[in-house]
Amino acid sequence: MNRSEFSKKLKFPKLSAGRIIFWGVTLVLGIGAFIFVRNLTTCWSLTDLPGERLATCANNSNTPIIFNPEGTPIATGELPPPTLEVIPEAILPPAWDGASRINILFIGLDERDIGQSGPPRSDTMILATIDPLSKTAGMLSIPRDMFVNIPGFGYSRINTAYFDGEGAKLPGGGAGLAMKTVSQFIGVPVDYYLQVDFVVFTKIVNRLGCIEVSPSEVMILDPIGSGTDHYKITPGSPRPLCQGWKVLAYARNRHTSGGDFDRAKRQQEVILAMQKKIFDPAVFPSLIAQAPQMFQELSYGIHTNMALEDAIKLAVLGKDISRESIKTGVIDTTMVASDNVILGGENASVLKPITDKIRVLRDEIFTSTGPLSPMAQGDPASLMRAEEARIRIVDGTFTPGLDQRAGQYFQSQGMNVTEVGAADNTYSSTVVIVYGPKVYTLRYLQAVFGIPSNQIRFDSDPAQSVDIEIRLGSDLAGSIP
Repeated sequence: MNRSEFSKKLKFPKLSAGRIIFWGVTLVLGIGAFIFVRNLTTCWSLTDLPGERLATCANNSNTPIIFNPEGTPIATGELPPPTLEVIPEAILPPAWDGASRINILFIGLDERDIGQSGPPRSDTMILATIDPLSKTAGMLSIPRDMFVNIPGFGYSRINTAYFDGEGAKLPGGGAGLAMKTVSQFIGVPVDYYLQVDFVVFTKIVNRLGCIEVSPSEVMILDPIGSGTDHYKITPGSPRPLCQGWKVLAYARNRHTSGGDFDRAKRQQEVILAMQKKIFDPAVFPSLIAQAPQMFQELSYGIHTNMALEDAIKLAVLGKDISRESIKTGVIDTTMVASDNVILGGENASVLKPITDKIRVLRDEIFTSTGPLSPMAQGDPASLMRAEEARIRIVDGTFTPGLDQRAGQYFQSQGMNVTEVGAADNTYSSTVVIVYGPKVYTLRYLQAVFGIPSNQIRFDSDPAQSVDIEIRLGSDLAGSIP
């Protein structure tokens, strides 16, 4: 290796606590938007799903669909009863290693139930997937009227899973039972859940500013509750929405010609519009400045089983997932069959899945190279080399020639070392700064050199010329030949 190619005496920005907080809030912004994409997964199709496929409903796109006031299609004929088979309990995946695909269930509660006696039902269920290896993501909305098997409670609308789990005080509560139900229905593991209140969503939008939408028909936007404000929006592109309650009402409106299916499309539209707004160069700096205050204001309305460290990792990854890499799908009328069943002694309209069509859509969203995209496998060194992360090494011990020797050593291990130099400070313990989502290289450093998590810092910065910076401390100096 030609030593003249290495850079020396480099100066690097220090890790900002405000930036870390901001990335956590940025993740919340994306999550808040995700919560309103909800009707994508009425008919799933990778594993066997409850409900019998109906030939009369497999290709009924030319049949007029009539919706009830709740937005659910009204049954137009006799349908056979669902198959009452028990789906094997999904095997829970190991804890996230930062490199493997993970699935997150976003839950929005029905505002009509809050404050009433008993637990609320879910109004929104969206299963999101993120694959760090391919830097892709996907969203699938599950209609609340989907007729599925709820473990321990039998067949019912999927929106009652949260209600049943809370009411029975099961381990994990309503969110835990909702995760298990969705996992069995869709046929993929559900690793985390996140619940965001509608009030928090409106506050996020108010801070974010105007977003642009393209309505397909005239809509009257009403706020949640008994508010007196109303807003008429007409077809066209683009139409700005500048208040949180308007964006929420636009995403939740069910009174259009396509009912819940239109609603799903609008929710995806809102998500992508918010993503575009968040990373607008004119907006992004102000969000960083507001990050601490936003965190304090929004944390009360966010509930999750995800650790802060994992949330920060996801935020870093999210910065490098382009719009074109996000797969979305909408369950339309060709993927479900409407039916009337008796629930709680009363007649109820439900949606039954057409299994094969749902499987196809699931595979498109949740896999990159094959069904269920398995956990990333391979030895740490091979995965690290394949990732080709750009590495900067700086000497925090001021040992003569250590930066050069370390650069040569790590290159001999297959690392793509592009810069070396002296650190601007001394370090007793080696610190790894992650500027980009190169998780396999990070795993290699942890596995081979035993670098603990408290010596790893995430500081997403697309302006950096490297993906990972290793600030050598005295603890690692003796390991460099």
